[in-house]
Amino acid sequence: MSNMGFSAFVCSIFVCCFCCSKTMPTTLSQGPVNDRPVIGILTQLVSDEVMKPFGRTYIPSSYVKYIESGGSRVMPIRLALTGAEYENIFSKINGLLFIGGSADLETSEFARVAKIFYRLALTANDAGDFFPIWGTCMGLQLLTALVAGENLLANTSAENIALPLNLTTEANSSKMFEGFPDELMKALTQEPLTGNFHHFGVTVETFQENEKLKNFFSVLSTNVAENGAHFVSTIEGKKYPFYGVQWHPEVNRFQWDRKLNFPHSHHAVQLSSLLADFFVNEGRRSLHRFDDPEEEASSLIYNYTPVYAGNFTAYEQIYFF
Repeated sequence: MSNMGFSAFVCSIFVCCFCCSKTMPTTLSQGPVNDRPVIGILTQLVSDEVMKPFGRTYIPSSYVKYIESGGSRVMPIRLALTGAEYENIFSKINGLLFIGGSADLETSEFARVAKIFYRLALTANDAGDFFPIWGTCMGLQLLTALVAGENLLANTSAENIALPLNLTTEANSSKMFEGFPDELMKALTQEPLTGNFHHFGVTVETFQENEKLKNFFSVLSTNVAENGAHFVSTIEGKKYPFYGVQWHPEVNRFQWDRKLNFPHSHHAVQLSSLLADFFVNEGRRSLHRFDDPEEEASSLIYNYTPVYAGNFTAYEQIYFF
């Protein structure tokens, strides 16, 4: 081979290697370890008289659709089971959602069952067995009560109002908002993207004065209530994969009552979508699973039919149990 031919050959090899280096990663990225996640949703006790003829407990379908939109299946978790049964469920699901609603944070069945799963999740995560929990509205309030060991709620009424978030400095380094487009993070602080439907919450002052809460959670955002109280609106566990929002990301895509301020803008829908993806991706990190496919199939929400409830509640559809 001539010198010119050899040079051309070497050059072609270099170009090929360079092109390949632009298309192939230098290291293999580790993908999700569980592509068939099941997220449990804890049912809520029916308290409204108009809903009682349909069942003892319920889950609004908007929460189910929210989780399913992130690529997970849903298992409804009833309130009247034994501790052993909850331990068995915990070993099979890949995350847990505490929904909004109305219940005593210390004495209700909802709180009792939530406490069982909370303790199981603490123990599991301490042992390297990843298990995430998400709390929405009352679910956030419940998480603070579980961590603090007491009900710390105050009047922070923000009823039927959509708000931007007052993001803290910790939001930029959070797991929850990691990877969010800059445009959306800016919109979060300027546009009313978060639907609020609550009378109570944890004030910023109370949070900062409570050592248990301060050590456990980072505050990612705050808001101002109608009475002027500053309340915590988004939290994230520092050590544990526990997350809470005082607002309702599920309504942005799945609730449509014209009398209620459900945000449906492009950025509002994008926010809801990204948060659902985030939490389900957390669930994918859990290796819990059903050993019996038939048991798995019989445990999922698909075995139940939602009731149209738009003519007597703010929800379009509700699952009753």
